[in-house]
Amino acid sequence: MSSKPSKIVVLSGAGISAESGLKTFRDADGLWEGHDVTEVATPQAFEANPHLVLDFYNQRRRQLKTVKPNTAHQILADLEAYFDIEIVTQNVDNLHESAGSTKVTHLHGELFKVRPVNNPNHLIEWKDDLQMGDTDEKGNQLRPHVVWFGEAVPMMQNAIEIVKTADVLIVIGTSLQVYPAAGLMDYAHQDIPIYLIDPKPGINESENLRIFATSATAGMQKLKSILLKN
Repeated sequence: MSSKPSKIVVLSGAGISAESGLKTFRDADGLWEGHDVTEVATPQAFEANPHLVLDFYNQRRRQLKTVKPNTAHQILADLEAYFDIEIVTQNVDNLHESAGSTKVTHLHGELFKVRPVNNPNHLIEWKDDLQMGDTDEKGNQLRPHVVWFGEAVPMMQNAIEIVKTADVLIVIGTSLQVYPAAGLMDYAHQDIPIYLIDPKPGINESENLRIFATSATAGMQKLKSILLKN
């Protein structure tokens, strides 16, 4: 690039959080902390066994309190000093925000928020365990603010509009296999530079696509120097 980009859009996935110690359900065994996702991450699972589902997310919430942003998160936050950066993440953790990133859109919800079962728009900050019997002020049972498999992704249109504004697109820590999020890259302008950082990229390099087949941290360290040199 002959000049510095004014707008960088980042699509991040579980791979960036894994370096902070958070497990992903797309580990080699296909399980998330020992659970099949159909047991803990679908509306049907919550209806069939709400105690199991709530306990699963209580464990995730407790675990999130014990980890910190890693170098890849920190670099993205630090780059805000030079660029207009907007992050669209598939992750339900708050590690981007903890690192200092100020514009983060969560496609799949947030662990530290809950909502009434009958109102997806009423979000409540929640960092402790959530139990059956915990309700909003109207007596409605609360559930994790997490988009489960089979549910709509309400922030999808927002994410599409964000990607359309990118002068540079960074895809980091995601296999681009989970739809609809996997289709987001298609909304970027065809001639902008795209950087994919993933140890096991599922696609090949092309004219505008450069791949770093490495960890999130190693990839962001390389990319930071590239972006700041241009």
